[in-house]
Amino acid sequence: MANVSERKDKNGNIISYRIRVSRGYDGQGNKLKPYETTYKPAPNMTKKQIEKELLRQVTLFEEECRNGTIGTAANMKLRDFIPQYLEIKKGSLSPRIHFEYERTLNDVIIPALGHIKLTELRPAHVQAFVNQLQGDVRRKKNGEIDENNPKLSPATIRRKLTVLQSVLTQAVKLGLISQNPADSKRLTLPKVTTPKIEIFSKQAAARMLECLQDEPLQFQVLVQLAIMSGCRCGELCALKFSDFDYETCKMTVERSAYKLKGQPIAIKPPKDYEVRTITLNPHCIELVKLLQAEKRREAQRLGTAWKGSDWVFTQANGEIINPQTPTVQFSKFLARHGLEHKKFHALRHSSATLLLYGGANIKTVQQRLGHADIVTTNKYLHAVQEADEQAANILQDMFITQKKHSAEQAEPSIMQKIG
Repeated sequence: MANVSERKDKNGNIISYRIRVSRGYDGQGNKLKPYETTYKPAPNMTKKQIEKELLRQVTLFEEECRNGTIGTAANMKLRDFIPQYLEIKKGSLSPRIHFEYERTLNDVIIPALGHIKLTELRPAHVQAFVNQLQGDVRRKKNGEIDENNPKLSPATIRRKLTVLQSVLTQAVKLGLISQNPADSKRLTLPKVTTPKIEIFSKQAAARMLECLQDEPLQFQVLVQLAIMSGCRCGELCALKFSDFDYETCKMTVERSAYKLKGQPIAIKPPKDYEVRTITLNPHCIELVKLLQAEKRREAQRLGTAWKGSDWVFTQANGEIINPQTPTVQFSKFLARHGLEHKKFHALRHSSATLLLYGGANIKTVQQRLGHADIVTTNKYLHAVQEADEQAANILQDMFITQKKHSAEQAEPSIMQKIG
């Protein structure tokens, strides 16, 4: 007997139904995980139509479970293969990306395509899925439609399609299907505009660092290290004082912090497992020393209430900082000082761009940022070229203005001509 439960959005509207069928117990008396599938009603269906189709879906799913055809290669539906795919990808995807993939699969892909057999999935199905996403609305966290950006952006649609492409690529590797029906070459996709890299100019960075002197020491160190080292936010949050060599002014990056919804803060290796050592300027090192002394005083003051473990950036009780906190703090900092809003990640972009603009070798920048592929670092060259063109225009404007001013001084006035 199947068990059916409703899935609702934040406004209480039913968006899909979860169908579960018991698998009984194994030889040791342990209860097996039930078979599970999802049914999402098509838009504009009446209540009676939904009830009728739901009953049909339940009957078909129960029959598959009884006949043992569920999960076999010939009869395997996309929804049946997805748990296997997620298990395979646990070792290669970062925890955060794995979490995002799982959410996209459960909330978007399974309701739309999960009922189709892998061997029967065609580019036409995927194209219809893409077209459906283009008509979907973007919602805020409270469930309301985002009036400023009511539709999903082409980039968002592409990201969701990428998840489906990854699933079907794995199915091809396992020999379950012969080719990927979600191949971009076989689809018509919305055009994605490459976003401009968000950076601080040299002048804006200098102004920001000047304002930073009025901030708490921990925040000063956080921003200074971000722009001087080019580290990712998660890498900064996972730094320990033992990662710094005060004598050689070097910092080792060997871990990254992340936070998944409903779970505690966790640690993983850096992206691409790129453990690296970065040389810092003496000023940064001195700030880190001051912060370490401040943490020691605070630990002594709080005694057993201090939960620290050598973390550089902490909460009030010494526990590691939430990796989402710097983004919020940085946004408030910029607003407080009347500075142009930019994301915290712009500090990493700025570090790379300013280094290249200052003449640093691109290979050196790649190593500092921890890019596995230099192609990723090459994207900053365009920003450097734009900055160089702007500098040339400034010089041109200066010389034209100076020349015009000189000409005006040399030209006799009308009164002089009359006289």
